[in-house]
Amino acid sequence: MFGCATAAFQIEGGWNEDGKSPSVWDTTTHRTPSIIADNSTADVACDSYHKYKEDVALLKELGATHYRFSISWPRILPNGFNTYINPLGVAYYKNLIAELKANNIQPLVTIIHGDLPQVLGDLGGYYNASFPDWLRDFARVAFDEFGDDVKYWLTINEPHESCIYDGVVKAYDCAANLLRAHAKVWHLYDEEYRSKQHGKISMVLNLNWYEPETNKTDDIIAAETKMQFSWGLFGHALYHGDWPPIMKSRIGLRSKLEGYSKSRLPEFTQEEIKYIKGTNDFFAFNSYTTSIVRAIDEPEIGEPTSETDIGVYEYQRDDWIPSASPWLKVVPWGMRKLLRWFKQEYFNPELLITENGYSDSTGQLDDPIRTNYIKEYLSAIKDAMDYDGVNVIGYNTWSLLDNFEWVSGYTVKFGLVNVDFNDPNRTRTKKDSYNYYQKVCKTRCIVDECID
Repeated sequence: MFGCATAAFQIEGGWNEDGKSPSVWDTTTHRTPSIIADNSTADVACDSYHKYKEDVALLKELGATHYRFSISWPRILPNGFNTYINPLGVAYYKNLIAELKANNIQPLVTIIHGDLPQVLGDLGGYYNASFPDWLRDFARVAFDEFGDDVKYWLTINEPHESCIYDGVVKAYDCAANLLRAHAKVWHLYDEEYRSKQHGKISMVLNLNWYEPETNKTDDIIAAETKMQFSWGLFGHALYHGDWPPIMKSRIGLRSKLEGYSKSRLPEFTQEEIKYIKGTNDFFAFNSYTTSIVRAIDEPEIGEPTSETDIGVYEYQRDDWIPSASPWLKVVPWGMRKLLRWFKQEYFNPELLITENGYSDSTGQLDDPIRTNYIKEYLSAIKDAMDYDGVNVIGYNTWSLLDNFEWVSGYTVKFGLVNVDFNDPNRTRTKKDSYNYYQKVCKTRCIVDECID
């Protein structure tokens, strides 16, 4: 599966059209524009709400087999709940899916990618104990309306990013709630839809490969600890049941020393552990870069943070090729190691790379670093498949289009296609990286001259 990834909030625009209600991100960008690097909004973004046929035409010319997009919850259920289903919102996605299928492109659909309806945000959002029921009810609408045409579903994009911004104490409660929500959607699909729609469903995890600074035992343990606190925060429960042991022991001990009566990490019941375990039909993940991890002395007891809970030092090397995003450096070899770790840690699952890409600040059409990034990362992926027996089933580059990149606004560009955000028509122009990836999609060949 070769494709491109996007997300509703980042490309659609039409923020208040045809019955759509505000998402939490609409509200945030309107109320506090200063938190966005260029004070921008996604009110119009790439205007894909009106220009989806142009997007599909670009995907067809690219040779993509799949297109990863997300469904806007507030466009489908403007009240947040399934008591009212917006027919115009449903029609938009039906038209998009029909256009994709007519061009032999399979939809790869994310149920929520950041744009929670504001009406649910006002009720506590991801932290509300009823959130798993809310997500299940929205998913039911999605399965009913689109499920006959969708074979790959993704429940929650990057749950880690949804949980980390309100402090570490709340983050673990949020993570537990999102695991319950994902499991509830998986069981709904498994019990009521799988036998007739024949699809698969997964959660989308994210973060980096974490490389030990040296081959000393302490650094190796530190890097593994970081892996378990990042990927394992959700992955361990999905594949092994419960939190990773290192999380339970570290957070439990530090909580006690901080004066808590019990661990800050919520405890799953045996019923919940059983309910969550095994609810990933394949392993979907977003990863862009690598970090180095060094062992350090145990952090002092004080106000808890994720950094002190993990208790390691993380950094990136100055000599790695940078991007326009401060967190993203070009480290292709880390991808092969990450894939190998997934194989060993999670019982050799089918691996679907749902996002991987490079950002610049210009959107220039001549973008050799992005082209080389894709080439080198695909080469590392191919090595992992050929030499490590890793089972990769697909790759999606982020992104098809330059788009609204959350707090970075339009200051960073990830697209294979340039979008002129100063033009009311949002003119799309293919970059050199598009032409390279087109060759890959059509020939399944990474290098210039391929020999069978």
